[in-house]
Amino acid sequence: MAPQHQPTPILLTRPAAQSDRFAEELAVRFGSALRPVISPLMVTRMIPAEWPPADYIAVILTSETGAAAAGRLRQEGNTLPLRAICVGDRTAAAARSAGFTPESASGDAEALLARILASDEPGPYLHLRGKDARGDIVPRLLAKGRSAHAAVVYEQAPQELTPQARSLLAGVQPVIVPLFSPRSALLLAQNGPFTAPLWIAAISPAAAARAQQLSPQRLELAASPDAPGMLDALSRLIPEPSA
Repeated sequence: MAPQHQPTPILLTRPAAQSDRFAEELAVRFGSALRPVISPLMVTRMIPAEWPPADYIAVILTSETGAAAAGRLRQEGNTLPLRAICVGDRTAAAARSAGFTPESASGDAEALLARILASDEPGPYLHLRGKDARGDIVPRLLAKGRSAHAAVVYEQAPQELTPQARSLLAGVQPVIVPLFSPRSALLLAQNGPFTAPLWIAAISPAAAARAQQLSPQRLELAASPDAPGMLDALSRLIPEPSA
C-alpha cells in the first residue's frame, strides 16, 4: 500500500475568530492538504476613546475589528454617522452587521484614500482605528484639504505562541505561515529563531519586507490584499501529493 500523503502544517496567527474563519476557508479550498495550527499573536482590547464633536459625514473603517468597535461605540450611546467608508469587502460586511451603511473600497489603504479623494465631499470624516495602524489615513486626507479626525478605539496586544506552535516551529519539517500584516511578521520574528523551514505567504509588499526577518525558505506575495489573494498565494506553496 502506498503511503498516505501527510497534510502540511499551516500556522495561523491572526486573532482567534479570524483564524477560525480562515481555517474554514482553507478546508473549502484545499480539503485535507493542510493541517491548521492556530496560535494568535494578538488579542483585541477595546480602548476608551474620545474625538472632537462635529457633524461627521462618515466613519472610516480600515479593519473588521474597527467595524466591531464602531458598533460597540454606537451601542454605548455614542453618536456616529451611519455611513461607513470601508477599506475592503470583509470590513464592509462587518460594518453592515454593526448597523452601518457601508461603502467598500475593495482594496487597501491606497484604494480607500483614492475613493474618498475622488469625491468632492470636504468632510469631516472620523477614522476609528487601532493603536498600531498603517496608511496615515487622516494626515493624508488633511494634506489634500479634507477635514478628518482619528480616534484610537482598540489595540492588538501581543500574545506568545502556544506550546503546540512552538513545538511545530522547533521541528525540521516545513511550516506554511500566512502573514496578514507587517506587525504579524514582527511579532512572529520576536518569538524566534525557529528551526523549521518557513514557507510564507505575505498579504502585501510591506508584510513581505518585514517577513525577511524570519529568513523564509520560500516567500509568495499575494496578488491582491485580501483572502482570495492569500489563498492563491498559499496554493503555490502547498506540495504536490507524491504518487
